[in-house]
Amino acid sequence: MSKPYVVAIAGGTCSGKSTLTDRLEAILAPKYKLEALRMDRYFKKEPPMTTAPITRKEYVEHNSPDTLELERMYEDFARVTAEDSDAQLVLVEGLFALYLDKIREGADLKIFVDLPSDERLARRIVRFMAWGQTFEEVTERYLDTVRFRHNELIEPTRWHADLVVNGTLDRGQGVEIVRSFIEKNL
Repeated sequence: MSKPYVVAIAGGTCSGKSTLTDRLEAILAPKYKLEALRMDRYFKKEPPMTTAPITRKEYVEHNSPDTLELERMYEDFARVTAEDSDAQLVLVEGLFALYLDKIREGADLKIFVDLPSDERLARRIVRFMAWGQTFEEVTERYLDTVRFRHNELIEPTRWHADLVVNGTLDRGQGVEIVRSFIEKNL
């Protein structure tokens, strides 16, 4: 047995990380034993609070590694990436996939999904309003905390990436390039 090929997929909020992961999973899962670890599944049930740097308003924090059950995530990561794992391919997707040393250093391919902040905000408005938040709630939180966390924690991780992919993913060309590269290395 050999160690699975590990792909870490990071990027800002609503940049297209999950879409890229979903598309890769749909294409590659029929051919390979694939495990997908999605960081959103590791959010703490009671996340910490954060204070917005400018307005000083309090928010539930979801844009810091402190919000994740890191021990459980690292245990799952170690299990699926071990040499005796059944997986041939592991996709790790989330805001902090390139920020967390254990994940980044364990990845064979590191991808940053890039999308301009105005497009990420527009997608976030649509998504969160569908979940029942108002336009004002979504935009206020984004402007108060999310963009600061992005600039502080997420954007700098782009420099760890082997590949930066356009988050629009409209034509599928980026997905095809990533698929081809992964299959060449499996």
